[in-house]
Amino acid sequence: MKIGVLLSGCGVYDGAEIHESVFTLLAIAEAGHEAVCISVNKNQHHVVNHLNGEEQKETRNMMVEAARIARGEITEINNITPADLDMIVIPGGFGSAKNFTSWAFDGPEGTILPEVKLLLVNMMNVGKPIVALCVSPIVVAKAFEGSGIKTFMTIGSDKADSDYDINEFVDGLSKTGVATTMKLANEINVDRVNKVVTAPCYMMKSDLVTLRNNIANAVEAGIEMVG
Repeated sequence: MKIGVLLSGCGVYDGAEIHESVFTLLAIAEAGHEAVCISVNKNQHHVVNHLNGEEQKETRNMMVEAARIARGEITEINNITPADLDMIVIPGGFGSAKNFTSWAFDGPEGTILPEVKLLLVNMMNVGKPIVALCVSPIVVAKAFEGSGIKTFMTIGSDKADSDYDINEFVDGLSKTGVATTMKLANEINVDRVNKVVTAPCYMMKSDLVTLRNNIANAVEAGIEMVG
């Protein structure tokens, strides 16, 4: 089985969250399947110094940065079709809200890259699962907004510690037509109607073991729905 891993760069503040990306690759390998790393050959919104959180005066390319995680083995999104994959996973990180979409700046009224939307819509149209980790349910939400498809997803819970305003995200997802539920860092949500799996991951305060298990459970749930 080939499982796509859609990466928005490299680094939590301006690209794909590295821990979540690596644990995704590990979960796929442990399940006995092949990961296919995918990215977009466009510049990311900006570059953030991860030591002090300040914006850097430089330009970086999503695909070039994502290749750091993929160890150079990465495919441009326009060269991938659903026929090449059995399912797809989108790790979190601010790249989902800054690079794949403009949610970080425009909220639920933001835009999504057309090539990202096209791949996700085509995956669902042929019945192949989508796994969205951490903040990446916003990418799925924007992909299907206005389509008549009502996805059912989680982005975390307001019942435990988080660095983010979970209710604000829930409200935003609801505005795009998503049905939501609250889940903790050790829980996942499975939308069996649309074959969409979501997991809070680092949207909640979490440790590496909990994070790793959360991602492994989400990947396993996606694999169970293949075919």
